[in-house]
Amino acid sequence: MSVGSLFTLAWPIIVSRSTQTVIGVSDAVLVADLGSAAVAATSAGAFNTFALLMFPMGVMFIVSSFASQLYGQRDLAGARRYGFYGLVIALATQVLCMGVAATVVPLLLGELSYEPDVRQLMTVYLQVRLMCGGAAMGIEALANYYGGVGNTRLPMFASLLAMVLNVVLNIALIKGLGPIPAMGVTGSALASTLATWVAFLWLFWVFWREDPKLPRIEWKELKRMLRFGMPSGFNWFFEFLAFNIFINVVVAGLGTVALAGLMSVFQINSVSFMPAFGLASAGAILVGQSIGANDKDAVPRIVRLTLRWTLLWQGAVGVSYLLIPRLLMKPFAQGEAHDAAALVDVGARMLMLSAAWQLFDATCNTVAEALRAAGDTAFTLKARLVLAWGVFFPGSWVTVRMLGGTDVHAVLWVVGYLALLAAVLWLRFRSGKWRELELVEPKLTSEGAAQTDHSAAA
Repeated sequence: MSVGSLFTLAWPIIVSRSTQTVIGVSDAVLVADLGSAAVAATSAGAFNTFALLMFPMGVMFIVSSFASQLYGQRDLAGARRYGFYGLVIALATQVLCMGVAATVVPLLLGELSYEPDVRQLMTVYLQVRLMCGGAAMGIEALANYYGGVGNTRLPMFASLLAMVLNVVLNIALIKGLGPIPAMGVTGSALASTLATWVAFLWLFWVFWREDPKLPRIEWKELKRMLRFGMPSGFNWFFEFLAFNIFINVVVAGLGTVALAGLMSVFQINSVSFMPAFGLASAGAILVGQSIGANDKDAVPRIVRLTLRWTLLWQGAVGVSYLLIPRLLMKPFAQGEAHDAAALVDVGARMLMLSAAWQLFDATCNTVAEALRAAGDTAFTLKARLVLAWGVFFPGSWVTVRMLGGTDVHAVLWVVGYLALLAAVLWLRFRSGKWRELELVEPKLTSEGAAQTDHSAAA
């Protein structure tokens, strides 16, 4: 295990995840001059789309765990089957998204307190965007399969293709180009949908060309994948939901400036988070491959190496937050002079405090990804449920809304939550319980199946 092998896997993942940031910025910038309703509908619509897809996306991450362990066992056919299982879930996601778009979206938005023009624009935006929910999950399924077998560059090309197409189509469909009429917010949603489908179809075409035949679906394998994958999906969904409610219930009560400041801080942290998440994901691939090769003793070394680099990166990020917080906040403060100054003041204070959670965040991501690669998804789900919903949200709500706490107290609760989660996950890893788990049963691998058939024949 070397630094070189870690970074060889990590840098394409970093690029892939960073393309999502570019797409989000492109959407926001190109609809900005259409008015606040368009900006609100596009930004909140994209956020709500992400929230709806959070669960199946979390499930898809387990594809990498199975593929990497089977790759470590040199069962390439078995690893490929899990790529197909991911596509089965993507197909189910597409069917569900179509039903949600047609029935749930209008009813749900009708119950929320949006202005009528925002509600109308967002309804159309969500209905169009959800038409590519299955394609987005198909990309995730194949990206996790290819990542598991050590090929992180191919999914990167698909992400870059989606990014370039999305930006070009945004220009043509939002503003209008030649015979193409200006479609505004609808054009933004359509651009993302078309770009996602094209990128998925290209990646699926490459996947299909490698072996143009459908494998036989082993229902026991698919059920086992869901058994480990669903806790991973709920893990992501419930933590995301806790932070969503924290923002909209706890922080929103502190006023618009505090809310805008925290959202700006999260935007800055989302950019700095990508390299650390890429390193953690690459480390998880190496963990899975080592477990598959029956070399569990190598796992602690891989985790320590990965953690060293994620800590180094996020530690450096935290130092920058302490040294130049006002400079980092200025791009988010472009309104009236008084409001901009207030936003910089509050945001800079929050950003400096967020430096305290960088090392905890690095530890959480690295260790959680390693545990996921080993199949220890149920424990991470329980840990996040207890700490997010039993400690973080009620604690922050009481502190801020009942006891009159400030934005400082709100951010300190984020620091406390990540510190507790990092400690719990690290203790779980140190306990070695993950060594006792069997993500891939011997009888479910190709070699195991062959031995079973031979025994039956005898």
